Amino acid sequence: MTFAPRLWVVGEVVSAAIMNQEIRDQFNSMFDAWTAYTPAWTSSGTAPSLGNGNVSGRYMKFGRTVHVVITLTWGSTTTPGSGNLSFSLPAAAASAFPGTLNATCTTTGTVNFMVGAAPLGNGTSSTGTIWLANPGTTGDWNAWAAGGPTLAAGDIVRVYGTYQSAT
Repeated sequence: MTFAPRLWVVGEVVSAAIMNQEIRDQFNSMFDAWTAYTPAWTSSGTAPSLGNGNVSGRYMKFGRTVHVVITLTWGSTTTPGSGNLSFSLPAAAASAFPGTLNATCTTTGTVNFMVGAAPLGNGTSSTGTIWLANPGTTGDWNAWAAGGPTLAAGDIVRVYGTYQSAT
């Protein structure tokens, strides 16, 4: 989808090709399938290892609005490394007030669901710190890091939402 509409010239003859490009193609792009991408999974410390786990992402971009879904499925040989964990974004965030993404963690353990958030920094190309609610203390949020939550094979972390991109 193009970002700026065409500048029309007085007396210009409008052709089918111009109409298709300016109207049909723009409209159709709003109904296209989402674009798949592979997010980088990184840490502020030692790099995590995906092992036999899986990380995938998909997004749809309209102008500077980006809708994104990132899914990490933990494998039996997945290790978190050390430090706070984050994912790369499909497009760099805007330089001012880009937004906040939602996060969820579904586990097979005693605490089987956690909600969280991933505030985006100005101009960043990754989620930065992902915060998850502490199931043991109401109102307490913890950075998603190597030390917790402890995940097992089949557990799923999702980050999703809408943000403003830089371009």
